[in-house]
Amino acid sequence: MLKDFFIGLSQNQLLNNAAKKYGLKLGAQSVVAGTNIDEAIKSMKELNAHGISCTVDNLGEFVFKKEEAEEAKENILKVIEAIHENNVDAHISLKPTQLGLDIDYSFCLSNLREIVDKAHGYDMFVNFDMEDHSHLPQTFELLDELSMEYDNIGTVIQAYFHDAQKYLEKYKNFRLRIVKGAYKEPEEIAYQDKKEIDANFIKLTEWHLLNGKFTSIATHDHRIINHVKEFVKKHNISKDKFEFQMLYGFRKDLQLKLAKEGYNFCTYVPFGNDWYGYFMRRLAERPQNLNLVVKQVFNKKTNTMIGVAAGAFLLGRMSKASKKKRR
Repeated sequence: MLKDFFIGLSQNQLLNNAAKKYGLKLGAQSVVAGTNIDEAIKSMKELNAHGISCTVDNLGEFVFKKEEAEEAKENILKVIEAIHENNVDAHISLKPTQLGLDIDYSFCLSNLREIVDKAHGYDMFVNFDMEDHSHLPQTFELLDELSMEYDNIGTVIQAYFHDAQKYLEKYKNFRLRIVKGAYKEPEEIAYQDKKEIDANFIKLTEWHLLNGKFTSIATHDHRIINHVKEFVKKHNISKDKFEFQMLYGFRKDLQLKLAKEGYNFCTYVPFGNDWYGYFMRRLAERPQNLNLVVKQVFNKKTNTMIGVAAGAFLLGRMSKASKKKRR
C-alpha cells in the first residue's frame, strides 16, 4: 500500500508543479544533486575523486509542450558540454518523454538525434531510461532507429516485466542497465512479488554477463551484489564487462567499498528543479528510503512517526498551494 501511495503521488502533476516552487524539500536534497549544472558537476567531481563514474539525469516529467521539450534538450546539451569542459567521468541518462515522446514521435527523435550526435562527438555514452509499459515500444523504436547511425547508446531492461528476457536477448549487443523497475504495472505483464522480481533480476544479470556486451547492475541489495561477485568469479568474467550502479545519496558506504575493491562503479546522479516524480518513485521502490529521508530532514533523535507526520504535513501544504493556484 505504501508503494502504491508514493507511485500515485509521483504521477500527480499538481504536486509536481508545487514541488518546483518549493524547491528541494522533504529530504530530496539528500538524493538529488542540486538544481543546476554547476552543483551537479561539483557532486560528480567528488564522486570521481573516489574512483566512481557517474550517469547524470537532468530531471524532467510531464512534458506535453514542444517548448518544454526544446528547453529540456538544450539543458541536456549544456550538461554534455559541461561534462566535457570539466573533464568529468560521466555520461548521460535521459527519458524520451522529457524530449517530446508524448507530443510527437518524429519531434522526439529529432531532439534525441541532436543529443546523441553531440555526445558522440565527445565519445560519450547516452542511456535511454525506460519508463512505464505504455512507452516501451516507442522507446525501443527510437533506440533501433538511432542505433543505425550511432554506437554510443544503450537502454534499460526492467526485471519486473514477464517478457524482459526477450528484450535482453534482442539487445544483447548494447550496453544495458538492468533494474528491478520503478513503476506500478499490471500483474498481467509484470511480477508483483518482490521474490519473483529479485529472481528474474538475477537471471537477467547472469545471462547478460555471459552473453552481452556490457552490463550495468543497478541495485542497492547487498545480497544480490554478493551473488554477482561470486558468479563473475566462478565464471571468470572480467571486471571490464560490468559495473555496479546505485542512486546518488543511497548506501554511500557500500558505493565506496565496491569502488575500493576494484569494481567499476557508477552513481546515477539526478539534478534539476523537476525532482518530484523521481523522488516519489525512490520512496515507492524501498520503504527504507522513507527512513533515510526522515533522518536527513529531522534530528536522529526525533521519533520516526513525528518525522513522517511532518513530511505528510508538508505534502499537504504543497497540495493546498497548488489547488489555490488553480483557482
